[in-house]
Amino acid sequence: MPTQTAELTELNELPIPRQVKIAAAWTSFMFLYVYVDVLGLYKPGVVADILNGKVFTFDITQTFAVSALAAASIPTVMILLSTTLPARPNRLTNVIVAAILIPWMAFNLAGGEWSVYYGLGFAVELGLLAFILRSAWTWPRPSAASMPDAAAPRRAHYQMGR
Repeated sequence: MPTQTAELTELNELPIPRQVKIAAAWTSFMFLYVYVDVLGLYKPGVVADILNGKVFTFDITQTFAVSALAAASIPTVMILLSTTLPARPNRLTNVIVAAILIPWMAFNLAGGEWSVYYGLGFAVELGLLAFILRSAWTWPRPSAASMPDAAAPRRAHYQMGR
């Protein structure tokens, strides 16, 4: 017989829906994505380049700003979609978007200085995207036992009509 003290020290682990786990991973990804850019402003010369209208080799224009906003919007929207889409389109959307973002994040790493800093950011982003891919790819399918009998409504209708 368990004692009352043992019962009070045990923790209750509630199951977390797959959609919430994926949305949490997208949220973590989004925070990291932003913080890598924000903390990168501390790199010597970056602010001076920005004040002169340059980011890396790109001119700061409305097109650049729209492109950067669009890129940041993708993981932001995925947080919402991961919790609101039905299972089948949710799985497909997460697999496609995470798979596309892996080379995109690697491209952002290419040609830059501070390879340890940006490499660490990429490694963590890659881990989060891999978690999203794996979670979406291995989304459980309902078993035959849990599926409703498709013929049941027809049988009920037929039997009622007798």
